[in-house]
Amino acid sequence: MDDSLIFAGADELLALYRRKALSPVEVATAQLARIARLQPALNAFQLVDPETTLAMARASEDRWASGTPCGPLDGLPVTIKDLVLTKGWPTLRGSRTVAPDQAWDEDSPCVARLREAGAVFLGKTTTPEFGWKAITSAPLFGVTRSPWDLTRTPGGSSGGAGAALAAGIGTLAHGGDAGGSIRIPASYCGLFGLKPSFGRVPHAPQDTPFATIVSQGPLARSVADAALALNVLARPDPRDPFALPYDARDWRAGLDDGVAGLRIGLALGTPEAEVDVEVAAVVEAAAGRFADLGATLVARADAIPPLKADFEDYWLASFAHVLRALPDEKRALMDPDLRAVAERGLAVDLPGYARGVARRAWLTTYMNLLFTEIDLLVTPTTPTTAPAAETRYNAPGWERWHRFVPFTLPFNLTGLPAASLCCGLTAESLPVGLQIVAPRFAEARLLRAARALEAALDLPRVPPVLAQNLTHLEAASVS
Repeated sequence: MDDSLIFAGADELLALYRRKALSPVEVATAQLARIARLQPALNAFQLVDPETTLAMARASEDRWASGTPCGPLDGLPVTIKDLVLTKGWPTLRGSRTVAPDQAWDEDSPCVARLREAGAVFLGKTTTPEFGWKAITSAPLFGVTRSPWDLTRTPGGSSGGAGAALAAGIGTLAHGGDAGGSIRIPASYCGLFGLKPSFGRVPHAPQDTPFATIVSQGPLARSVADAALALNVLARPDPRDPFALPYDARDWRAGLDDGVAGLRIGLALGTPEAEVDVEVAAVVEAAAGRFADLGATLVARADAIPPLKADFEDYWLASFAHVLRALPDEKRALMDPDLRAVAERGLAVDLPGYARGVARRAWLTTYMNLLFTEIDLLVTPTTPTTAPAAETRYNAPGWERWHRFVPFTLPFNLTGLPAASLCCGLTAESLPVGLQIVAPRFAEARLLRAARALEAALDLPRVPPVLAQNLTHLEAASVS
């Protein structure tokens, strides 16, 4: 398989399958070889199972040979985040507290939809323990690193997904987002990441306090690939009590309709965010392209209010729920930083938690009113580029509310669709993410705007600095 196809888009691979110019087995074999070369440096996979991957690829190859592909992703290599149930594979959730030797006989809704659509699973990607932070490291597997710079984190909690996809492993990556966990890796890794409206993509089991803020969604190397993935992931599943009524539209329809006439708000900061000057400048310059494309760009410095005072107890109490479910001997196996956060949450009383619930309602109304005045909102995805891979989450200088989630978390709390698009590089050649937010249920508008900006910026699919880094990594693995 030609190495140039490693970064091929979904439509390109599917067209080659259709013409019988390329086989899903060839692609899967090349992808497994790439994992073997890059995994020692990236540490992006919790599980790799070549036998299962190749069996899925052979089944896809047979379907294409007979002219009967089973779905829109047939033969495409996809990674699964290790927070969702996957039949036949352990779901350890990044934790030493989860016993691997149990029956793994169920697919979560998103995994079931990907399997039905013919996707070829490459493995399960790393996530911090129970997805608790925006940096991917855990006692279970160590530290996951970015292909842009091995000293940097790919973000979290879908950090393994982001690192693998940026390195040319997989065409699509599954992720989950409860506070930025798709968008932050997309920002740090130069990808497109979509958090759909809450309930758009069914999820199960819904058995944690985070059930009403988490959304499953795709990471991709293009807006069109993400829209294709959404077509599959959003298909209905009766196991999710919060799922929206199924919308059978093709989310790729109208992608190239542009943004002319739209009112787009721009917020380069929040009262709490500590935004790097260069990040703000790159985002502001990219957002200016919307005006060139016929949209009206308006400053909305008031778009995102402070979060910490309203939601600190809500966050802490949710992690305390995780701790309460574990016996003492298993608590000793936890990430010490997560355990410390969860133990603080044990002190939160019911009125403290209820205050967070009430403020979510207030914040949702605030955002609903904001979107009567604008059609879309644009912000930096993250206040900074990727920090060091060994950074301690919530340590001085890298506090959660100020340096990681001030732009992303509001849209989990309110259920609004949001996406991160790479909009340029810093002087250190690190990617910067621009976040686009739409009113609830308006994914089509969001995707249209993201595609318009993607086309206007016309960034290379593999920026030269990333290509050079990957070449060095592969050379080092061979030697």
